[in-house]
Amino acid sequence: QEHLKESGGGSVQAGGSLRLSCEVSGYTESSTCMGWFRQAPGKEHEGVAAIYTSTGTTYYADSVKGRFTISQDSAKKTAYLQMNSLQPEDTARYYCSADFGRRSGGFCYGGWEQGTQVTVSS
Repeated sequence: QEHLKESGGGSVQAGGSLRLSCEVSGYTESSTCMGWFRQAPGKEHEGVAAIYTSTGTTYYADSVKGRFTISQDSAKKTAYLQMNSLQPEDTARYYCSADFGRRSGGFCYGGWEQGTQVTVSS
């Protein structure tokens, strides 16, 4: 069964760190990209970070550059999002995503499931 196993998230104070993990399982083909997008109450969803699995090319939202780092363990089909210097405006539900097939770049938005909550208090 195709599944994105997401873990991590939680509540921290401003300036703290969290790490999200996402493992691809059950897909017959390798993902082209993996990443996260987030959605805060009353706001549009926003691409946060993405990594292209064959090249290692990464993309970040301007709002998280320098604070968040996306990485991957290809053997484990797992992506990680290290989030440092978290701020209250980072509070949102974070959704792991993965796209398959031909992609030319940008954030990934496929395969998302229930997501995980990240709450940053001031």
